[in-house]
Amino acid sequence: MRSRLVVLIVALVTLPLVPLPLVPTARAQNALVVSVWGGNWKDTVDKVIGKAFTAKTGIPVEYEVGGTIDRLSKARVSKGNPLVDLNFTTTHVARLYISDGLYEKLDLAKLPNAKEIAREALRSDYHIGSWAYVYTVVYRPDLVKEDITKWSDLWRPSLKGKIAMPDFDPSHIITIAALMEGGNEVDWQKGEAKLKQLKDSIAAFYSTDAQSQDLMKTGQGPVQVMLSVNAYHLQEQGIAVKVVQPADYPGVVGIDTMAVMAGSKKSDAAHQFINLALSKEVQTELVKALRAGPVNLGATVPATLKGQPGIFASAAEWKQRGYIMNDEARAKNLPAWREWFTANLVKK
Repeated sequence: MRSRLVVLIVALVTLPLVPLPLVPTARAQNALVVSVWGGNWKDTVDKVIGKAFTAKTGIPVEYEVGGTIDRLSKARVSKGNPLVDLNFTTTHVARLYISDGLYEKLDLAKLPNAKEIAREALRSDYHIGSWAYVYTVVYRPDLVKEDITKWSDLWRPSLKGKIAMPDFDPSHIITIAALMEGGNEVDWQKGEAKLKQLKDSIAAFYSTDAQSQDLMKTGQGPVQVMLSVNAYHLQEQGIAVKVVQPADYPGVVGIDTMAVMAGSKKSDAAHQFINLALSKEVQTELVKALRAGPVNLGATVPATLKGQPGIFASAAEWKQRGYIMNDEARAKNLPAWREWFTANLVKK
């Protein structure tokens, strides 16, 4: 989602641990240290959650920022004596943290706001959802003079040379192709032949959110398998894009999650941070800031986002308007998906 680094999961799973150089950082003695992506993600977490947490508890918050897999690698090196107390990552990568014993089991008694969140946001005993989004079909109606309403529309001959999609994580389109052929993310091979039919329709691949948005702005990729958050950001910039709620299969859901690092000496404070993040008041602000869906069903959704793909405001919408992959299957299969995708669609 945020960088090409996610494709290195296979190497990190199979290679022996090699100590990484650790740069000493001046920390406030009693600070809660949070690991998160950089840029707007860190800024929003700090502005919406961190500052409110400090105001409420008096505990300062500091941040370690970096790519998804880079932060996982650092966590593995410091296992048992973590450099951070609380971690944000995607729900499937969190399974790697769990399998390596890097997360502490959550104490739900310390998370009363968890009673208000969607069932789907309770990802495991170790990690819990912070916000949601989908990868779905997004297009520019000014450049594509036909309605796109379904995933299957991507296979239209008229869209040849107009489609862009991510190459760092092809799990979304691979899963959709498998669903179209009676499979899913577990028996994904059922969709291989179907997916190969898209090769001539693909104009470009992107490796970052910024590249995705640039391809849409310039018109080089006017039809995309795109992160909903990015599409809403483009709309706010005045780019007329249409975010499709596909009529055949829902958008593929992504859930970013929070967890307490095993061995943290600030477990209680980390639980307080998570509980605050799950409150309907903070969730309401996160929706506005990130244009992502809330996990607290009591959060208020702006009128401009209500009912849009990736914005789930009720238990029924979570069930009906998004496809949630099996976390463990996704974490396990992503390296194979990336290898197959590169060999069969990316290479000319």
